[in-house]
Amino acid sequence: MTKVSKENLSAMEIREARMRVAYKILPVVSVVLLVLLWLFAANSGGTFPSPVEVWDRTVQLFEHPVKNRNLIIHVLASLKRVGIALAFDWTFGIAFGVMIGWFPKLRAFFSPLFDAFRAIPPLAWIPLITLWNGAGELSKIIIVIFGSLQSVVINVKAGLSTVDRMYLDVGTVFNASPAQRLFKIAIPSSLDAIFAGVRTSTSAAWMAVLAAEMLGAGDSGVGLLISRGMDSMDMPLVLTGMIAIGIVGALLAIVTQFAERLICPWTRKTR
Repeated sequence: MTKVSKENLSAMEIREARMRVAYKILPVVSVVLLVLLWLFAANSGGTFPSPVEVWDRTVQLFEHPVKNRNLIIHVLASLKRVGIALAFDWTFGIAFGVMIGWFPKLRAFFSPLFDAFRAIPPLAWIPLITLWNGAGELSKIIIVIFGSLQSVVINVKAGLSTVDRMYLDVGTVFNASPAQRLFKIAIPSSLDAIFAGVRTSTSAAWMAVLAAEMLGAGDSGVGLLISRGMDSMDMPLVLTGMIAIGIVGALLAIVTQFAERLICPWTRKTR
């Protein structure tokens, strides 16, 4: 190896080391900037609560729970609704996405109906769902399903309809049956797209459940805390709910990303 190539390799290693350090520092910098912006907003003379006020309100929420439920119980209630909705999304949604992504005739029949369905915002369904089922637990779960189902279907459909033709031709050469081509070739090669739908649907479900809890009646959920704080002008309570939403949403993203890397280890290299 020549001296020039060794110098270039050393420079590349130094640059990569600097980038690794930067990637570790930048998240900390972003959090610090967010806290500074929060302090500036709290000290600007308005009604925006300070971090100390939000912390005190969070502690008070454990000492004097809302609806006899503390913050953790409200978070778990929201996660329970999301979990039930996602269980339906990941079973029916993946099956329906495979169906319209793999079979051209079914895609031609169902695609116009599905495109019309996904063009309707999830919140637009709330009046009809409330009229049919009232404002109870089932209505909230249905709203979450309507708000997150399309993410799964779209990604699975895209993955199945864009399978590399070379993979299918190899299966044909080895006399693979139609079922084998689907379950042994098409679906495994579409796992990236399927997990993209899983991640997107998880975040969409978490947002939809908050909207359902804020607009509908109920006695639990993070959305209820925000709605209660808004009605009583309790801004620290609103901020407490918002921070809980952000933390839980980040944890859900980490869990789904970990599951993807565990089942699809090749994504570690592509990222």
